[in-house]
Amino acid sequence: QVQLVESGGGLVQPGGSLRLSCAASGFSFRLYAMSWYRQAPGKQRDLVASINSGGSTNYPNSVKGRFTISRDNTKNTVYLQMNSLKPEDTAVYYCKVHSGIDHWGKGTLVTVSS
Repeated sequence: QVQLVESGGGLVQPGGSLRLSCAASGFSFRLYAMSWYRQAPGKQRDLVASINSGGSTNYPNSVKGRFTISRDNTKNTVYLQMNSLKPEDTAVYYCKVHSGIDHWGKGTLVTVSS
């Protein structure tokens, strides 16, 4: 079965950096687009970054230039490098794959605060 396990979240000061990882299993990772989403308390879950099987990436304006998504098909892992973090980046970050249906990880909490 499809499994997605996020890691790398934590507390970071404004202006700091974090790298999130999402380890995938149960499907042919290299063939699928992967995405990162985030959900702040009381808000909807929003797309943060996506990468297709060919490595093309997409970002909303809110994170463009600060976040970078990448993938390692040898490790079945997708990453999210987050730089110049702001308090408004505080959220639970989720990994997602659409393999017939949407599959989500359980998320990892990122808190940006001084």
